[in-house]
Amino acid sequence: MPIIAFGLGTWQVFRLDWKTKLITRFEDRLVRDPLPLPPNIDPSMIPSFDYRRILARGYFRHDQEMLIGPRLHDGHDGYLVVTPLERKNVRDAKTPLGEDEEGVGSTVLVNRGWIAKEFEEQGKRIVKAGEESLPRGEVTVEGLLREPWKKNMFTPVNKPEEGKFYFPDVEQMAKHVGAQPVWIEETLGMDTTTEA
Repeated sequence: MPIIAFGLGTWQVFRLDWKTKLITRFEDRLVRDPLPLPPNIDPSMIPSFDYRRILARGYFRHDQEMLIGPRLHDGHDGYLVVTPLERKNVRDAKTPLGEDEEGVGSTVLVNRGWIAKEFEEQGKRIVKAGEESLPRGEVTVEGLLREPWKKNMFTPVNKPEEGKFYFPDVEQMAKHVGAQPVWIEETLGMDTTTEA
């Protein structure tokens, strides 16, 4: 028994050290100024920039919007809204994420936030605090660059051909809309609740 207790105690010390280093790394990434997202991103570099604040300019493709759900939020049923951000002809500075190609851009996936089920149709979404729920024209998105999500065995299989997404499969969703497999969590995104 003492050997098992010693082993468990040692494991907990190593885990605490790992967790402390992980928290420190993410806190460091969150306090830095946002990094301009380059026109093209090397997906293999994303794990090195997970939770890094970024800025991306482009045009939302609301016609290619994907709803992931059902997702509960404060006891209400709804969806995550994922909208491709088309970044053609966007010029950003060179960064460690990729090379700048003047006049060339890419499309990335932006998780814009949660909406209640009753606002599934774009025309039913309300406007809060003078902001549009479907911004038109060039926008600047501030968000966190994130690694692809991991699916659990209980989640149903997505049916992109039917427009049904139960899980954010970044590779699949990017292929569906012709985007790069890049996932951005918008930090000032939508939160259309059941309240008017």
